[in-house]
Amino acid sequence: MIDLRSDTVTQPTEAMRMAMLNAPVGDDVFGDDPTVNALQDRIAQITGKESALFMPSGTQSNLCALMAHCERGDEYIVGQNAHTYRYEGGGAAVLGSIQPQPLSQNLQGEMALAEIAAAIKPIDCHFARTRLLALENTWNGHPMSKAYLAQTTGLARQHGLAVHLDGARLFNAAVAQAEDGTVMASVRRIVDHFDSVSVCFSKGLGAPVGSALCGSSELIAKALRWRKVLGGGLRQSGILAAAALHALDHHVDRLADDHTLAQRLAQGLQGVPGLSVRSAQTNIVFVDVIDGRGPALLDDLRAHGVLATGLIGLRFVTHLGVDAAAIDHAVSCIHRFMGQPSVHPNGASVNAGIY
Repeated sequence: MIDLRSDTVTQPTEAMRMAMLNAPVGDDVFGDDPTVNALQDRIAQITGKESALFMPSGTQSNLCALMAHCERGDEYIVGQNAHTYRYEGGGAAVLGSIQPQPLSQNLQGEMALAEIAAAIKPIDCHFARTRLLALENTWNGHPMSKAYLAQTTGLARQHGLAVHLDGARLFNAAVAQAEDGTVMASVRRIVDHFDSVSVCFSKGLGAPVGSALCGSSELIAKALRWRKVLGGGLRQSGILAAAALHALDHHVDRLADDHTLAQRLAQGLQGVPGLSVRSAQTNIVFVDVIDGRGPALLDDLRAHGVLATGLIGLRFVTHLGVDAAAIDHAVSCIHRFMGQPSVHPNGASVNAGIY
């Protein structure tokens, strides 16, 4: 199957598996797993933060951040469709007793500055205490603009709020916005706006599991306690950390290849009657089937060896597990279903056979 459902479906490469096999390990709950410690030091250095903490998942990393920034009865401002609010089981409210204040967003995931300012509560016993602003980058594949990051985080600090970044695809944003060819410098330009950032290793970077929360030493000490409470303490987790270290060494720059394949997919579908294509600058493409045949198209694609999702329009995500031939096959299947001749983005005909 050509799996375009998400960049979480990647399989560890052979080199990554060997790194995992050969990783020196200890007991990370005691703090003596050398590979975990090396990963934490490395990602803290990359993000320019004092400390970092390896987590089993991005959901746990975000939740530990919210619980470290906020106390019971506090509030955080977040986008109406943000992952931390909508797709993480309500953990902030259920487990952290933190009230979310969701705000509407535009197609780039931006909340209006005036609405953010209006949502910040006065110091009064009638209100939850507004403590934190949470943003997400990338947003549906869109890297948030530098100007917006500066304006929103600046506004938050004017009101005494901390700011957290859900950077599940931070490296995709950094690759897309790298000005001088140095992706790590681009990472720093993004993250310097934030007090904390959650970085995922198991999406475009291709590790099988794991995220890291980066922030001040004080914040990470709080997060460590919450990780324990949430059941996130692992033992010989250097086996997993080794995969993340390998990804940082070998899979960051190649994210540009995923972005190129996403554009290949989007270009191959442009102009097809019945389709509205929304492509971003990174590795995610959304396709709306305007005649309501989206579910039928998903079923047809599956029957022809292509997997995609249809939660908010059809979503196709490129990653290290697919190549140009896979994208061309997906394009040809969609053209055939929509009753159009299959045409390669460069104008050549495409073989509509099973890939």
